[in-house]
Amino acid sequence: MRVMVRFSFPVDAGNAAIRTGKVEKVFQQMTEDLKPEAAYFHAVDGDRGGFFIVNMHDSSEIADIAERLFFGLNAKIELAPVMTIDDLRKGLSGVQKTIRRYS
Repeated sequence: MRVMVRFSFPVDAGNAAIRTGKVEKVFQQMTEDLKPEAAYFHAVDGDRGGFFIVNMHDSSEIADIAERLFFGLNAKIELAPVMTIDDLRKGLSGVQKTIRRYS
């Protein structure tokens, strides 16, 4: 299942992590290990942040992914299942039956 892993980490901790090279190390290791479909970086409520789109085969992977960001960058995270347009089309193909049953 495709999952969006949103993260943010405090400016002060981020400054220190950038100075020591830890930010680059954490993101390099995450991209090598998780092979994200996409990775974007941006400000989140005034902190550093971004998101990765990863393929998760089992919900037990949540802990491993989360701890990389918790330990690596003192980050806050959110996880959400996401779909491509093809996934959405496939999902919507059976919606009319559901609408009729629940209307």
